Amino acid sequence: MTTLLLLPVAGPLLVAGVLLVLPGRIRVHRAAALVTTVAVLVAGVVLLVGTADGSVPVLRVGGWPPVAAIGLAADALSALLVTVAALVVCCCLVSAVGSGDDRRPHFLPLVLVLSAGAYGAFLTTDLFNLFVLIEVMLVPSYVLLSLAGGAGRDGAGRVYVATNLLGSTLLLTGVALVYGTTGVVGLGELAGAARDEPLVAVAAGVVLLALGVKSALVPTHEWLPRTYPVASPVVVALFSGLLTKVGLYAVIRVYAVVYGGDPAYHWLLGTVAVLSMVVGVLGAVGENSMRRILTFHMVSQIGYVLLGLALFTAASLTAAVYYLAQYVLVKAALFLCAAAVRAGRGTDRLRGAGGLATVRPVLAVAFAGAALSLAGLPPFAGFLAKFLLLRAAAEAGAWLAMTVAVLVSLVTLLSMLKIWSALFTSEPPASAAVAARIGPALTAPPLALAAVALVAGLAAEPLLVVAETAAAGLRDPAGYVRAVTGR
Repeated sequence: MTTLLLLPVAGPLLVAGVLLVLPGRIRVHRAAALVTTVAVLVAGVVLLVGTADGSVPVLRVGGWPPVAAIGLAADALSALLVTVAALVVCCCLVSAVGSGDDRRPHFLPLVLVLSAGAYGAFLTTDLFNLFVLIEVMLVPSYVLLSLAGGAGRDGAGRVYVATNLLGSTLLLTGVALVYGTTGVVGLGELAGAARDEPLVAVAAGVVLLALGVKSALVPTHEWLPRTYPVASPVVVALFSGLLTKVGLYAVIRVYAVVYGGDPAYHWLLGTVAVLSMVVGVLGAVGENSMRRILTFHMVSQIGYVLLGLALFTAASLTAAVYYLAQYVLVKAALFLCAAAVRAGRGTDRLRGAGGLATVRPVLAVAFAGAALSLAGLPPFAGFLAKFLLLRAAAEAGAWLAMTVAVLVSLVTLLSMLKIWSALFTSEPPASAAVAARIGPALTAPPLALAAVALVAGLAAEPLLVVAETAAAGLRDPAGYVRAVTGR
């Protein structure tokens, strides 16, 4: 099983290199990209099954000792995120065929490189390699944002590049400070170090700040709504499933392992979580395009996951992992719905793009399912995720956070109803015939993701078992530490 750890990173990178020397062969590019991503998805499922009992397979590339090796490891959390991310990439690749995005120069090789960086970031066992893999992920994202962007992409590109360069500089500085104070950068060797040593806590705090920028946590979130809505909806769906989620995953991993879940910082994490929920949902209220509304909700929904980390109980961490997995799928589904809307109406603005429920009922069903899950309504996975999180908050006595989470869910539902009314049930524009451009390649992917959210809600036990295993590993990372350190 350990050899499978290399596939999600090496496979997409090697295929991307081959595709770059075969320009213009779109069918070859499409087949190679999809087959590679499906292979990663299968590997992720195998790793997920293999880690469901708490096992942590480890691969040290080159056979070097743990301190010097490039280490990759999968526990239940990282295996789950590799699997979910690969599923999102598969759906985005199919949607890119329908939208025509994959005909842009080097689009598919760039997507493969980006996905390889994300998978690697989920699997890496040290902070320096985390930095390297985040950069591997970000470099193609700069190109994709400009390559498939619309009006205003130059300004948005500058904001995106500047913000992420700042985040990367902070991250590298934090890693250097951690190394300077401890002499190591491996997560296993750093276990509990920030809880025991104030200097390490400060150094690791710089790392967490950088990852907060990458995750678009309030108050470092402003770059997200200024950049994502400019990109193609398919690209935004890809970004939503990979980029900010890598940062959020790294926040969870660093806090659980390096800080040992130190309760001294629970109030800070809780404050950021509540602010992210409120600021994100209020930002969405005044927006008038589907992508902008959904982008602000990204900020809001990340706050729910962070709240589970802030409470740091077995119940809250289980809820956070479950919430994160279903949220990645649901948010990607909504952005892929936006891609279909834009293809059929030429815009995803709420005015002048209505009537889609009549002409494309499959798209309407996909949007409705994903929107209801995002708002936390039964029987979708989003309902169970929010219920588990609210129950954990109540058990911990976090009544303010619980109240805010409920109110934010209500406003989220209103936002989804706003989109539904404007784009699906209102009068269609005079040029409604262009809806014929919304083919199966654009409707099937979001429908598939919405269906997964429904199944995860109706038959939640398998995902809950994985989430509970991941939560146990975060609460007590001793097994992970032993596996990655080899002692």
